[in-house]
This record gives sequence, structure tokens and C-alpha cells, in this order.
Amino acid sequence: MATDDVVSVSNLNTIIEFLTAMVTPALLISATGSLVLSTSTRLGRVVDRVRALEDRLSALIYVENKESIPLYEKRVEVVVDLLDKVTTRSRILQRGMGAFYYGLMFFIMTSVSIALAGFAGAYQWLPFPRWVPIPIGVVGIMFLFYGSILMLRETRMATATVNAEMDFTWELARKVAPHDVAVKYKTQGRQRGMGLARIKDGRKIPDTFGGE
Repeated sequence: MATDDVVSVSNLNTIIEFLTAMVTPALLISATGSLVLSTSTRLGRVVDRVRALEDRLSALIYVENKESIPLYEKRVEVVVDLLDKVTTRSRILQRGMGAFYYGLMFFIMTSVSIALAGFAGAYQWLPFPRWVPIPIGVVGIMFLFYGSILMLRETRMATATVNAEMDFTWELARKVAPHDVAVKYKTQGRQRGMGLARIKDGRKIPDTFGGE
């Protein structure tokens, strides 16, 4: 009977297999969604950073007594360089977010195509190749891989931006700080700002300026 066929063990196992196959891309969908969220947050911070740098540059350009500002030309040069870096970061983040959204779209298409392949196997009148979900999933993984490469590049750019700003901060501190304070410290950290600078007698600089 038809009722016996519907509730048979073989049909039930087939249904469970296809439901499991449809749920499998959900793990990639969840991971991609987390990457989209973190990328969107980073992009928002970069936009805020660009606006802050624009305000700093405008204040420097329109100041009247430029000679009273220590390292004025260097300040302008550093701000322009930082603007260039954060602009590049924003473009990389936009491309990365687009790659993640494309990957998300293909992972959803994978789940849908798995469902269609299941129906095609159950109902012979629905012509749908069972191999279609495989290339769709592979394309989604490739977009995820490309977006991850872009995020790695953006992370390196963010590190370079921080290092450039801290190098200028150290240079400014050495110029305006009292001589007996400035001579205690080396020019910069061991790895160009990526490691802790050290006092000349070998002691590390405290984590906070006040030594707390």
C-alpha cells in the first residue's frame, strides 16, 4: 500500500540522509555569517578612523601659527600616510565582505540544490542531476578562501598602520620630552614597533605609561 511505502524504513532513512545533507552547509553558513559580522565591524571602525584623520588633517592645514607645532611637516606627512593606509584597508574590507556574501549565497544554494536532488531521486519526473550541489559548494568554499586571504592582507595593513603611528609618536616624544627622560629609551622597539622597547639598562618599558 502507499501508506506502507511512505512510512517504510528505507524511505525514512532516505529522508534523514537528505535532511542531514541539507543541514551540513549550515555550519559553513554560520561560519561565513560570523566572518561577515566581524568584517562589517572592522569596516565601521575604519570609517570612523578615516573621519578622525580627516579632522586632524583639516586642523593642521588651517592652523595659523604652524611654527609653534613641533614637527609640523612630519605630522602632516604622517596623517596623509595614515589616510592612505586606512583608505586601502576600507577597500580591502569591502572586497572581503563581498566575497563572504557571495560565499554565503552559494552555501544557501548548496542546501537548496541538495533538496532538489533529493526530490529528483524520489520523483523520477523531476530532472535534476544529483552532482549539482558539489560544484556549487566548492565555489562557495573558494569565495570563503578568497575572503580569508583579503582579511589576512587587511590585518597586515592594520599592523603597518599602527606601527607607523607609534613610530611618529616615539619621535615626537623624543623631541618634546625632557632630555633626561628621552635618553633612557631606545629609538624604537626591537622589531620596528612590534616588540617592546627597552630602557638602555635592559629593563622593559612598563605596559602603562605611569608604570602601573
